[in-house]
Formats: sequence, C-alpha cells, structure tokens
Amino acid sequence: MNTELVAMEPGVSRNGVRTETTTNPSLGLHTYDIVVVVIYFVFVLAVGIWSSIRASRGTVGGYFLAGRSMTWWPIGASLMSSNVGSGLFIGLAGTGAAGGLAVGGFEWNATFLLLALGWIFVPVYIAAGVVTMPQYLKKRFGGQRIQVYMSVLSLILYIFTKISTDIFSGALFIQMALGWNLYLSTVILLVVTAVYTIAGGLTAVIYTDALQTVIMVGGALVLMFLGFQEVGWYPGLQQLYRQAIPNTTVPNTTCHLPRPDAFHMLRDPVNGDIPWPGLIFGLTVLATWCWCTDQVIVQRSLAAKNLSHAKGGSVLGGYLKILPMFFIVMPGMISRALYPDEVACVDPDICQRVCGARVGCSNIAYPKLVMALMPVGCS
Repeated sequence: MNTELVAMEPGVSRNGVRTETTTNPSLGLHTYDIVVVVIYFVFVLAVGIWSSIRASRGTVGGYFLAGRSMTWWPIGASLMSSNVGSGLFIGLAGTGAAGGLAVGGFEWNATFLLLALGWIFVPVYIAAGVVTMPQYLKKRFGGQRIQVYMSVLSLILYIFTKISTDIFSGALFIQMALGWNLYLSTVILLVVTAVYTIAGGLTAVIYTDALQTVIMVGGALVLMFLGFQEVGWYPGLQQLYRQAIPNTTVPNTTCHLPRPDAFHMLRDPVNGDIPWPGLIFGLTVLATWCWCTDQVIVQRSLAAKNLSHAKGGSVLGGYLKILPMFFIVMPGMISRALYPDEVACVDPDICQRVCGARVGCSNIAYPKLVMALMPVGCS
C-alpha cells in the first residue's frame, strides 16, 4: 500500500470532501483574530478584577461562598462553565470524531443529576450549615481524619484528572490559534486565571464563568451552524461521516473505518465501545459524585441567596447541559467528515506531522473546525 503523505497537500479525499493539511494552523490567522483573542483575555480579566473589588472577602462565607448572595442565572451559567471547559471541547469533539454520538450521553446524564443536586443534596448541605464537602463529612460522621482524607484526595484527583487536562486543552487552543509555544500558553492561562480567582474568591469565579458561558455557547452555536451548513445538515453529516476514511491507512487494520453504530446513542451491551447499561446505570453513579458531592460544583449552589435560587440554577444548568451534544460532539464528527486525512489519520508518521502525536489526531477536531470555518475575527 502506498504510504506517501497524501494529506499534506490540499486536494480532495476519496469521499469527495475538500481536505487540507498543515503543520501550523496559525499561518492562516488574521490580525483581527489576534485582536479578538487579546480583547477576550482583557475583558475576562477586567470582569474578574471588577467582581474581586465588589466581593465580600472578609469572612469564610464571603470568600468561598460569595456571601451567599448569588441569584439563579449566574449559578446556572457557572455550573455549565465549571464543567464545560476547554478539556470538554477537545475531549468530547475528539471522541465524537472517533466514535460518534454516544459520548454525548455523558452530558445528557448530567441534566438529571443537576436536578437531584438542587432538590435533594443542596437542602441537606444548607441545613448542615457547611461551606465545603470535607466539612460536611466531618459533621456527618465525626472525626478529623475523614475530613483530611477527603481534602487530600480531592486535590490529587483534580490536579491529575481535571486541572491538568483543562490547562493542556486551553493551551492547545491558544497554540492552534496563535502558534505560541505550548508551555508559554499554559503559563498565560494560569496567570490570568490566578489573578482574579485568588483576589476575588468565588464571586469573581462565578461572574467570569457566567461571562464565559455566554461567549462559549454563542460562539459554539455559530460554529455548529456553519459546520452543518458545510456538510449539508444532518443527512449530509450521516453520509459524509460514514465515508470519512483517510487516504493513507494501515494495512490489515480497521481503525481507519468509522464505527457502524456512530449515530446510535444506546449501543450493544457486549461489543459497544460505550455499552448502554454502563451509559445509563454505571455513569449515573459516577455523575452523582461529580454533580452532587464534588466541591467545585456544589460550591456554586451553596452560594445562592436561598434554596429557590439554588434550584433555579440547577434547572438552568440542566438545560445548558443538553447543548454540548449539538455544539461539541456533532461538530467533532463534522470535522472528521470534512478533514478525514487529518482528524482521522491512522498512520503514525502522518499523525506526527499533522498534530505531533503518533497515536492519532482526533484531539484537533474542534480547533481545526474553528480555524477552518469561523469568519475572520471570530476564530
């Protein structure tokens, strides 16, 4: 089989879709795009500093719970933004590109657990008068060891599973857009976030989360519309995704073929990559921890001025969690349909040239679509 790097030159793939490959996506970045990125960072930093100034930071409740003065809409937006960050845009879109719709079930499952948070868990936490989850465990079971254990375990889990992936994904976006070094991008993200988070506490975090939710949802919906327009809407996506095979493949393997059940949510319980019993029952156990007992999520609801606003925030957050299926997972599939030689590459040497990883380039699905389809000044 010919293993020549076909995708490195603009052309047409075997499914008739235009395909482009470049090792430096930032080469097509317009000056207006850079200006918009800078304005975004400045605006977020300004909102963070503004909320830091008006925040009540003199007490534990003021710093960690925003003085328990938040209304339902910033809480709901913050619940969304706290979970749907750069890591989810990279991961969900990449998994969607590789395997299809089923990964969106993780987002839809959260809708029901957010309702459980507002109606079952938060009333218990409020009645207990706690600020943190380790504090609740100490009140509920007594003793200091369980509080320390929970605190240390949560820090370790967040550093190695959440914070690290979000920082990497955000830095990857900056690297794709501006061509900056990955480590420089990481440092910039950390500095900007640390300034308003440390200075303003939860008040600054919630208001910047709300701002980012508006920008994130608005921009993602625009990209979703442009992507569907490019492939011929949902019927066109179904056709092109099933034909999204890279020109260069590895002999005697099927890893380059799209999954036959890519457009099925509930998959075979034995042979499915995300079997439906695990998606419905197993995931619910994990999601209960994530949405109902995790400090980062629960803290937003505890900042509500009363229980009604906490419930309202859960409802808004639940509605917002329906959207990632449409503006993250499906655009990832669209990206594979449009650029199979890059997003769906399987030859290690080609993948290394395309995205710097020999195991595959599905992680660039969403950034690739942003850079290719968004108008000047919006990417």
